[in-house]
Amino acid sequence: MSKLLNVILLIIAMPKIHNYFVYILTNYNKTVLYTGMTNDLVRRLQEHEADSKGPQKTFAGKYKCIYLVFWQRFQYVWHAIESEKEIKLLKRDKKEAIINDFNPTWKFLNDEIQED
Repeated sequence: MSKLLNVILLIIAMPKIHNYFVYILTNYNKTVLYTGMTNDLVRRLQEHEADSKGPQKTFAGKYKCIYLVFWQRFQYVWHAIESEKEIKLLKRDKKEAIINDFNPTWKFLNDEIQED
């Protein structure tokens, strides 16, 4: 095989690094929780904020869930999907425990994510 073909095959065979995020948002008073998944957390937070100001067609928009209190990164989409489904099935107290472990003060993390 030619050297170029070897390089091409090596590039194709190299694992690609992907980022998928499972996140939990809340409203200002922390009375509503929303769980979601995305491959671009910054963009998705911007979309949630825009929806909260517009026609509010989504759950997050309707209840003003725009404040990030939990996030977790995954390399593989199926892991993120599985985690999102598991969290969505939890009762509120279990979701609160996840948030408390990650972010004990429930600080809004949007600005920290925007900086990265």
